[in-house]
Amino acid sequence: MPRRKSVTLQTLASELGLSIHTVSKALRGMPGMSEETRHEVLSAARRLGYRTKDQEHSLAVEHIPLFPNRKRRFKLMFTGNSVYSRLNQILLEGLQDKLAEYGHTIDMLMIPSSFDKGESFDNWADQNSLMYSDGIFIPPMTDPIKEELLLKLPLPRILFNFPPPAAEVDSVIWDVGTAVRLSVRHLIANGHRSILYIGNIHNQRGFRLRWQSFVDSMQEAGLDANPELHITKAISEKEAWVASVQDCLVSLRATAILNGVHNNLAWIYHACSTLGKRIPEDYSLISLQHERDEFLPQLSRPSLAIRETGVRGAERMLWRLANPNLPYEHIMLQGTFFEGDTVKPLKA
Repeated sequence: MPRRKSVTLQTLASELGLSIHTVSKALRGMPGMSEETRHEVLSAARRLGYRTKDQEHSLAVEHIPLFPNRKRRFKLMFTGNSVYSRLNQILLEGLQDKLAEYGHTIDMLMIPSSFDKGESFDNWADQNSLMYSDGIFIPPMTDPIKEELLLKLPLPRILFNFPPPAAEVDSVIWDVGTAVRLSVRHLIANGHRSILYIGNIHNQRGFRLRWQSFVDSMQEAGLDANPELHITKAISEKEAWVASVQDCLVSLRATAILNGVHNNLAWIYHACSTLGKRIPEDYSLISLQHERDEFLPQLSRPSLAIRETGVRGAERMLWRLANPNLPYEHIMLQGTFFEGDTVKPLKA
């Protein structure tokens, strides 16, 4: 990485073939360019190690060294097949980009679903030199028992989840509560008052928050949200689940669907199709997706700041290392809403 003093606005402008004025505007968040250009400028600034005076001031205030003498190594923990989760891959991309700015590295480490006979979590941690890492990141969907063990480790920790009660850990997570509220408000603004919620609400703290935010948003609009009239369990036997979705759509006289768990999306389309209904002509649809779906690029959805959560988590880890005795903080990143074309105004 080039030394900071050798990287100027002119360096970035020459690298990208842009004017100094355009580069400066991009770095300051000013309008007047495409998002693609702004992304290119910010990516080049990160890659070359350029920081604005405001960024340097912020690092100084938080006691984070611009050029750390020690290169640190971190671990992103995962269990089972979550290593293949696209969500975890997006988080890892954000972590790597931010940590690489300071010369730090991060690896993934899998916790086995069960330990060999006679082995304990502590033995496994010793065998994998976990305590020699500089800190760990704990992603969503970590098994609750494993999560509890990780939270007890005497290491700097960042939890990518909504924290359990009284948890002694810094946490960073995308704000699914606001995402659901934005979705309900968008549907109601388009005339939809009979909205079917679909999403397991039982095995993740974030899933329960999504449902509670749906209930609160409906009640604020003077509408009921009885869980018995919605699909709040995970898919087990798929055809039975599809039949339940169809029954709820008919009994609720739904005009819109809010999908709270991304991997339900294909089955929702299947349920509507076999019922002889189409999206959005018969049912408007909003879905909480991890990222833009290449097969449904115009899907109406709230934007979940997952990659940004990885970046912010890396920043928070460096802050914690520089400020080990300050109170824990819980950070939620709010995204915007992409209107798309799967929500149609309900005709009067």
